[in-house]
Amino acid sequence: MFVLNLLSNYVGIRTALASVALIAPNVGDKDFERLKLRIILTVVAVIAAVVLITFMLMSAIFFVWLERKVSARIQDRLGPTRVGGKFGWLQTLADGLKLLVKEDIIPTVADPVLFRLGPYIALVGAYLAFIALPFGNRVVAFDMNIAVFYMLAVMSTEVFGVILGGYASGSKWSLFGGMREAAQVVSYEVPRAISVLVPVIVAGSMSLSVAARAQSGPFWNWYIFHDPFTFLAFWTFFTCGTASCKRAPFDLAEAESELVAGFHTEYSGFRWLIFFMAEYGSMFAISGIAILLFLGGWNTGLLPFELSQQFGIVGNIVNVIVFILKGWFLVFVMIWVRWTLPRLRIDQVMMTCLRYLLPISCFLLLGVSCWQLALTRLGWLDNVRYLLAGGSVLLVLLFLVKALTSASAANPTQLMPGPWQLDRAAVPDVSQSAGPS
Repeated sequence: MFVLNLLSNYVGIRTALASVALIAPNVGDKDFERLKLRIILTVVAVIAAVVLITFMLMSAIFFVWLERKVSARIQDRLGPTRVGGKFGWLQTLADGLKLLVKEDIIPTVADPVLFRLGPYIALVGAYLAFIALPFGNRVVAFDMNIAVFYMLAVMSTEVFGVILGGYASGSKWSLFGGMREAAQVVSYEVPRAISVLVPVIVAGSMSLSVAARAQSGPFWNWYIFHDPFTFLAFWTFFTCGTASCKRAPFDLAEAESELVAGFHTEYSGFRWLIFFMAEYGSMFAISGIAILLFLGGWNTGLLPFELSQQFGIVGNIVNVIVFILKGWFLVFVMIWVRWTLPRLRIDQVMMTCLRYLLPISCFLLLGVSCWQLALTRLGWLDNVRYLLAGGSVLLVLLFLVKALTSASAANPTQLMPGPWQLDRAAVPDVSQSAGPS
């Protein structure tokens, strides 16, 4: 109600309400108040929709640049360095402008209606998930008590766009990619949903806002450290989420080494761009679910209180920034995994889901149910969270020390065995031995 009263004071809304009053002077007070509320809610909905789509697309632009720089760092390259300064900040914008003016080709044998419709269905499926995604305490477009169920449901519709794009292209490579995506997504949805139920049982609610508020305070209150089953459920969910986003090593829908470019082989220009906007949007949405259910939501984990309760709007702004940074970090991990691990075969992808992830997720669901029952009688089990949190912090510190003290900053040839190593003592110094010309 505070937001509604605040927005009702804006000049544009007040002018619209005054116009309505002049047009319909015989409307009763209750009807006018109801109409006023509808206008305000419509304006709020439009503003929220514009903010969400802008954030989604701007994040996708940043993720494209980040993926190029991360892949370049892993492969001992520099990545973008020219457009937009030393670090190539504007390279993605330049590529976007190039795609906008690029010729849009539809194959003769393609179904023109379905071919055009596929990318937009994929984008809408990724965008709708942001409606129920809380960025902070009460900073959400529509706070649902079944937000987890809703987000998983609408994100599953993205596969229809991929299937339509592959089927309507009239190409066997595109069709193979679309069918692979259908088999992969339908399979990985099952362990992904079961893994989500593990923290839902702990929280006692399917509301993402409720789960995030329950994890306020120090980081050992996060659900990932609640018990061993939630700890393993995070990794299971993140693996299934990576597969649902068509990211390597599960990117069999594209598989350019086998299917040219997979389901989007025949796409170019703006529609090709939309497919990748949907993919990067889904990556952040999956990361957001993981953060809200396992990693403390918008809470920093460093303070014993929730920032918005102590500092109001300023604290909530910090909450939003913390949530976005956490989401960007998990997207970075997805990018890191893509450029580190090789692509699996389609039979290996399906075997990983059905033979490993599905039984593991079922075991975790059963385990956390028994844990919650045992916790009511054995209070000392609650101390397990401190062991998990302390062990995780120790592993992270060891990793950072190893990364900072390793020889990765040395010349790459010094890390290669055998003939790749350069014996500088056996090579004459040309600069000193060369005489005057």
